[in-house]
Amino acid sequence: MSRRIVVPGEPLPPNVVVREREHDYVYEQDGRKYAAVVGVLEERSGTTVFIPLQSIYVPRPGDIVIGLVVSVGILNWYVDINSPYTAVLTVSDYLGRPYNPQVDELSKYLPVGTYLKAKIAAFDKTRNPLLTVQEEGLGRISEGKIVEVDPAKIPRVIGKKGSMLSMLKEETGCDIFAAVNGRIHVRCSNPEMEPIVVLAIRMIEEQAHTFGLTDRVKKYIEELKSARGVR
Repeated sequence: MSRRIVVPGEPLPPNVVVREREHDYVYEQDGRKYAAVVGVLEERSGTTVFIPLQSIYVPRPGDIVIGLVVSVGILNWYVDINSPYTAVLTVSDYLGRPYNPQVDELSKYLPVGTYLKAKIAAFDKTRNPLLTVQEEGLGRISEGKIVEVDPAKIPRVIGKKGSMLSMLKEETGCDIFAAVNGRIHVRCSNPEMEPIVVLAIRMIEEQAHTFGLTDRVKKYIEELKSARGVR
């Protein structure tokens, strides 16, 4: 397997494979594909794959995202999902019951500045993405830390078949959720481990285009734990 960096405007091989989420980062001209952003061409068993190193999150129904409440309306919350599109969460969905304005004060449940984990319930680019929290594991995030990376780096944070994410969890004992929109929720029982996870994520982000990254990140975590006396 080999890799090389490509820059915006550089022609891509005729047989290049562009995954569904990456179509926005490639354009065609005169029957030839070109990179629209900085990316990596990776040879995998005779197949050439284009992997962008920069991206913008475009919502898709079914995506699990981490959002930030930025405004409280009369019947809903407006949520920043790290995208050009601001999402909407209705009060009836959040409460799971009819809304009573005489009793229910929206800012009491989700004040501005609150993070939450939600699912994209609907989106067709003609209206704001609609969120739902009516599934297990979704809802307000009340503890831990949120780390932001370019959405293009999330697959690298997860790793092939979840290898990188599994290693991070095993080495730190932390619960880590990497959302497709470029936000990562880190929750550690040992608060001293949290900054180590953040530094490891930053290393992954900076070296996402390189080989052997999982082993290097593991060694880096071990060195940080040793230097800080963290177990």
